[in-house]
Amino acid sequence: MIKVSDTARTKLVQLMTEEGFDAAKDYVRVGVKSGGCSGLEYVLKFDNALGETDKVFEDNDVRVAVEKKSFLYLAGTTLEFSGGLNGKGFIFNNPNASRTCGCGESFSL
Repeated sequence: MIKVSDTARTKLVQLMTEEGFDAAKDYVRVGVKSGGCSGLEYVLKFDNALGETDKVFEDNDVRVAVEKKSFLYLAGTTLEFSGGLNGKGFIFNNPNASRTCGCGESFSL
């Protein structure tokens, strides 16, 4: 399961609306791709369609779609948002990551 914190939900709904998506029926797509200084990078975007191998979760009134291969890396992750002085953006609190880079945008297992 992918969880969504209150602060992430608020920001996701705002951004989805600004980009023409409907948080009640569209999806926040999270995933993993090769790259970054630690080997794997997080991906976050909005989508209105599901793929054949997608897993779908709903948490905190946000519908999250994850491609099956990415889910293996993201199971148990909580999506958070930080708007503080030390950084602004979405944060993946991933219990599976054994190492992360300094910017928090990539990880390894």
